[in-house]
Amino acid sequence: MSAVKTVSLYSLHTSHIMQEKVIANLKKKTDRTLKQWTELAQKSRLTSKKEIADWIKENYELGGTTASIIAAYAVGEDPLNDYDPEALVTAQYQKDKMALYPIYDKLLKLGLSLGDDVSASPCKTFVPLSRRYVFAQLKPTTKTRIDLGLALGRIDTVQRLILTGGLEKKDRITHRIAVTKVEEIDAELIRWFKKAYDLSG
Repeated sequence: MSAVKTVSLYSLHTSHIMQEKVIANLKKKTDRTLKQWTELAQKSRLTSKKEIADWIKENYELGGTTASIIAAYAVGEDPLNDYDPEALVTAQYQKDKMALYPIYDKLLKLGLSLGDDVSASPCKTFVPLSRRYVFAQLKPTTKTRIDLGLALGRIDTVQRLILTGGLEKKDRITHRIAVTKVEEIDAELIRWFKKAYDLSG
């Protein structure tokens, strides 16, 4: 698993990019910097993030996202610097899923090779690939299978494509391809992978 730790192909998750923007605009929008908000929140003597966020929303009429960011810093967290994509991926492929890592590695590099505008931002249980929008995700669903989720919208489903129910749930990932070995990453899979990339442009 040492390969996971040396991967440097990941990008900041979209939620963290949003947090950066919120923090950058705090002074302009609220007349207080993040440091000033943090100190103010700590004076409330509340101890949980939820309590602090609710207190900020109620007393200062800030939105939920902004209040939650301030609350996180008030309890000593640093969400931007604490984001460790390599550690998240390592955790996904520990123990009984280690054999899946070569499949993941090949799918990741294949997805990133589809265009210079592709980014991969690991979450806790999967890795989304984005262009303008998320167009694919890599998820070790079982100890023997990775699901390549694809945002394909309404298309005629062929045998290899499995519906995810995404259309009904209004989720971007609408289909998946089950991959159990590296050899299954073939021309047909690559064609669908590229189709999802093209649709997200």
